[in-house]
Amino acid sequence: MPVQKGKDRPICYSVKGQVKILRLILTVTSMSCFIISQAPEPYIVITGFEVTIICFFIILYVFRLDLLLNYIFWPLLDIINSLVTAIFMLTVSVLAITPETSTIMVIGGVFGLLAVICCLVDGALIYRKLLFNPGGPYQKRSTHDKTSVL
Repeated sequence: MPVQKGKDRPICYSVKGQVKILRLILTVTSMSCFIISQAPEPYIVITGFEVTIICFFIILYVFRLDLLLNYIFWPLLDIINSLVTAIFMLTVSVLAITPETSTIMVIGGVFGLLAVICCLVDGALIYRKLLFNPGGPYQKRSTHDKTSVL
């Protein structure tokens, strides 16, 4: 089967899609560790909320709803989500790794830190795509594309 390139390529075969799925797996694992260790409720709520948002973006890209709902600039929302998720997960993970916590909570914090790295990589991939291939109303145009009026 030939490898598809461009907009027809499914999200699960792209690097961006694989990073999102890895991010989802790490966040679910972190949340599961927090639930098992009976961590404070904000840890569970924050990771559960992040799992919901990641699932939303994966569903959005799998069913190509970003092309259907073109009045919203989805890459910008995805970058903002990656940065906000990184901040929240970093806070929760650092608090979970404090010395007076249980071993399972520390494991959940480590998985949370790995999810933070995936968030930053995800945001960087989307930013790079926007930088080199802008979409929406603000596309970069070269001087050769301008039509001259005589």
